[in-house]
Amino acid sequence: MTAPLLSTARFELWQPALRDLPDLYALTLDDETRRFLGSFVPSEMDAFNRLHRNAGSWALHGYGTFMVRPRGADRIIANCGVFRSHRGFGQGLDDVAEAGWIVHKDHWGLGVAREVMEAALAWFDAAHGRQRIACMIEEGHAASDALAGKLGFVRYGRHQGETGPALVLYERLP
Repeated sequence: MTAPLLSTARFELWQPALRDLPDLYALTLDDETRRFLGSFVPSEMDAFNRLHRNAGSWALHGYGTFMVRPRGADRIIANCGVFRSHRGFGQGLDDVAEAGWIVHKDHWGLGVAREVMEAALAWFDAAHGRQRIACMIEEGHAASDALAGKLGFVRYGRHQGETGPALVLYERLP
């Protein structure tokens, strides 16, 4: 793409491209940014897999997360949107549209996730019809809990895997 797919008042939302790999890797290097993203250790391989999984969601389903940049900037500050998921633990999160947002800690508290997710959800609804979308948030992540509610998601369950933190499950119904 030579232009963003969407723009908001402050941000440009791009489909993933190979040029995004270094910035996507850098996005998750910071421990604080990654605090509620599970226990993975960031690596170039993880970023490569994340980028290709996202590009695959776009290619196969017509939607995925956006690479988010401030208007006119090159650096990715967030990765947000609706993507196709298969978590493998049932409870309404297998093979379903899933919302998610990762914002670099330098941009927390500035309304980035809300502004971008409102645009992404509006675009998704217009392009694919309003449908059930799920999301999962690590238990204790108050900011994301609050954002989920503002975006129209309601809690419907909880998942505790064999390892790692508990996850609160949300859905936005049609």
